[in-house]
Amino acid sequence: QVQLVESGGGLVQPGGSLRLSCSASGRTISTYTMGWFRQAPGKEREFVAAITWNSGTYSDSVKGRFTISKENAKNTVYLQMNSLKPEDTAVYYCAAALFGGRFDYWGQGTQVTVSS
Repeated sequence: QVQLVESGGGLVQPGGSLRLSCSASGRTISTYTMGWFRQAPGKEREFVAAITWNSGTYSDSVKGRFTISKENAKNTVYLQMNSLKPEDTAVYYCAAALFGGRFDYWGQGTQVTVSS
């Protein structure tokens, strides 16, 4: 149904910032709960953040540093990442869930590397 493409990843120094974008096509993101997940080398994929129509939720590890947002008119979801730490290094994935459903739709991921 919905196709998701992440962008904005790259190399950033500790304490720096990046903004990831998730461009959706095929369906409007207003139909979905949108989320960000990440998978670090050797670790399980973990939840980062999600946004419903009126609120965002965050994992404890990123709360206060990351902000999820969306622009429905652009069919795009963002993850603003501030105060980045080396442990934030991971492939970041955008995901979509129909309201009341699972995150069944995933992007290809974008690499975020936090290193000096």
